[in-house]
Amino acid sequence: MTAALAFCEIFHLGGVRAEGAEAGRLAEIGARGELRVCIWPDYFAMSWRSPRTGTLEGMDIDMAEALARRLRVRLRFVETSFAEFAERLDQGDCDLAMMGVGITPEREKRVDFSQPYLASPVYAVTPRSSARVRQWSDLDRPGNVIAVVAGTRMEPLMRETLRHADLLVLRSPLSREQEVLAGRADAFMSDYPYTRRVLQAQDWARVIEPPGAFGNSLYAYAVRKGDRAWLAEVNAFLAAARADGTLAAAARRHGLTPVLVE
Repeated sequence: MTAALAFCEIFHLGGVRAEGAEAGRLAEIGARGELRVCIWPDYFAMSWRSPRTGTLEGMDIDMAEALARRLRVRLRFVETSFAEFAERLDQGDCDLAMMGVGITPEREKRVDFSQPYLASPVYAVTPRSSARVRQWSDLDRPGNVIAVVAGTRMEPLMRETLRHADLLVLRSPLSREQEVLAGRADAFMSDYPYTRRVLQAQDWARVIEPPGAFGNSLYAYAVRKGDRAWLAEVNAFLAAARADGTLAAAARRHGLTPVLVE
């Protein structure tokens, strides 16, 4: 048996043993010596490209680096969006998505999820000067326009929630802020990590907290559907990161401790 065939038959990496057809993505990563991680580079505190330095930073950037070290392979980031990441996984462009992916029924049909590591409700962002939206109950009123980004969990949530206001679905995340500033939208919806960025960077913005835990969602890492060995390795990585403090330290470093799932 050649070394290559032996590798495909039995492959051990990061404490997970995968045999034959079970090897799947885990064996491919070891064979190529590279971990490919899908990210959305506009996600503050998660997978964010700093406009000042041009470097990637955030909790999931740190965790991707930790996973690559565990697997003893190189790391390559693949930029995508919430509307496209599932297709990128299907096509093999990336091995997993580490970009704060909220677990939704629609997404569970397309991808498999790791154990969750964050949980966040949905917040509204509106101008401080707005006379139309001063509190949560003002959002769903006739004549109001509420903006969301296509493919995010906020899109189906607000489609189901709004009865009177109009929903504006945008392709670019930054266009939400532009539409609100231009007066074409009255508010946009986002989660804890992104709204912290808005508060830090935009002095015009006001974040309205939801009643209870509106739209609360668990966040996890996503892999192509059906690869049990690879999903098991990702979950083993998360369990180890919880146990040794790596996960908590990454959350603390990027201001996400309040939404960390212990």
